Amino acid sequence: MANAPVQRMSQLMAKTLRDDPADAEVLSHKLLVRAGYVRRTAAGIWSWLPLGKKVLANVERIVREEMDGIGAQEVSLPSLLPREPYEATGRWDEYGAELFRLQDRRGGDYLLGPTHEEIFTLLVKDQCSSYKDLPVILYQIAAKYRDEARPRAGILRGREFLMKDSYSFDTEDEGLAQSYALHRAAYQRIFERLGLDYRICAATAGAMGGSKSEEFLAPAEAGEDTFADCPNCDFAANTEAITYELKPVDGSGVAAAEEIPTPDTPTIETLAASLGVAASATLKNLLVKVDGEIVAVGVPGDREVDLGKVEAHFAPATVEMVTETDFADREDLVRGYVGPQGLEKVKYLADPRVAPGTAWITGANKEGMHAKNVVAGRDFEVDEYVDVVVVQDGDPCPKCGTGLTLDRAIEIGHIFQLGRKYADALKLDVLGQNGKPVRVTMGSYGIGVSRAVAALAEQSADDKGLCWPAEVAPADVHVVAAGKALQTELALEVSEKLRAAGLRVLVDDRAGVSPGVKFTDAELIGVPKILVAGRRSAEGVLELKDRRTGEREELTVDEAIARLSA
Repeated sequence: MANAPVQRMSQLMAKTLRDDPADAEVLSHKLLVRAGYVRRTAAGIWSWLPLGKKVLANVERIVREEMDGIGAQEVSLPSLLPREPYEATGRWDEYGAELFRLQDRRGGDYLLGPTHEEIFTLLVKDQCSSYKDLPVILYQIAAKYRDEARPRAGILRGREFLMKDSYSFDTEDEGLAQSYALHRAAYQRIFERLGLDYRICAATAGAMGGSKSEEFLAPAEAGEDTFADCPNCDFAANTEAITYELKPVDGSGVAAAEEIPTPDTPTIETLAASLGVAASATLKNLLVKVDGEIVAVGVPGDREVDLGKVEAHFAPATVEMVTETDFADREDLVRGYVGPQGLEKVKYLADPRVAPGTAWITGANKEGMHAKNVVAGRDFEVDEYVDVVVVQDGDPCPKCGTGLTLDRAIEIGHIFQLGRKYADALKLDVLGQNGKPVRVTMGSYGIGVSRAVAALAEQSADDKGLCWPAEVAPADVHVVAAGKALQTELALEVSEKLRAAGLRVLVDDRAGVSPGVKFTDAELIGVPKILVAGRRSAEGVLELKDRRTGEREELTVDEAIARLSA
């Protein structure tokens, strides 16, 4: 990085824009395009221009330094991958429509890699045969692919994206825990060096599988994840991963269940209004189909079912809503009046809030009829308890009971203790100390490198444009020649001196561009320090501006070089 040539804007392939792109939805999308960092190639596919490539390379450098620091070894694996390993682990089907699939001219099936667990597993199987070869941590920084149904938010959610994925291989669970801890600490250093505000949150494993899983989330309005934070303790979790303990209550004093006429009340709202009760006193029963089989999901009437949680619970099975045809085929299911008591051939899932002993008003499975005093565990049985409600602001912290606060965030990293899922599927064994085969245990650890650039843009931008942290900025100083020949001459002279002092320099030497446009572009581009050769250039005096704080001071050339290179 040091002593790189001065980058002259008169020669730079970067055209700034005054207006936001018409299709831009979030701040990072707008600013990265306007400032000349990226350009759209196709839906969800982006080209990185010189300034953007510099920022991307700086993020890569920080990630690489910290990964090397924990003893990880970098490799480069192909993006075009054969079907067979992913079929062996089940992920060829589990990924569904998001997996890019293709065939070669001979009809062989391939995919574009979304993650590389299978391929790394096979690499270690080929290279490591003894416990003496382990533990080992391997990583790569490479393009990944996901066939998003609706690519959006610029580089935040693309169909091609740059990612660091690493994998640990150990012979014992204790070793896996150590590898996981090494990555967790390395990720904290990476995100602190990047200048990101982040939270470490408990998470679900999803299609990756495994046991323990944590996400690194960067709070931002553009985030697609919602996480819950406790203001009283250290609890933080993605809302998809929040679980509550099942707490049965004593329902022995509840009167017998009784059917009551409730005409024209097919919704929770109309039922609660008709009976003059709170929605929370009613039991909502949502019907879905899981691989074609009808399943009922019960939650309190004042809560919504999180279909994402339901889908995650039944994955890789397909979950879809029931239709009018399904009701027509099942006379025992009465739309708007379904209740868990008396349901036949229907699996019943319930949220832990529908605990044994709790009493409810719910459908009576008859048109225009509901039932009251319906007690869980007495009048109906729950086949399985699963946390399926949409978490709300103020819900109790599972750890201390304090009301949770919800916020939006961008997922920038995710770490998993995979265990032996992939080793079992692909038969990854090494010879142990006793000469017998030992099944290897794995961890998987990802960082969204291109996504981190967008997260930084979201968090650090202001009303004038981008405002990069020093270590990832495309330059250390942006020198601006206000316009006249003398000012341009001084700007180029001081730029070379700054370069010689080891600084990365971007200089705006464009002819025929007004000072106002140059100053606006400097703030839009977002280099941390802006050095202006302006009205006092004849005296050898420059103006130094801090991009973030707006503070300005006048300095001689020597003073400016000393200040910036300190």
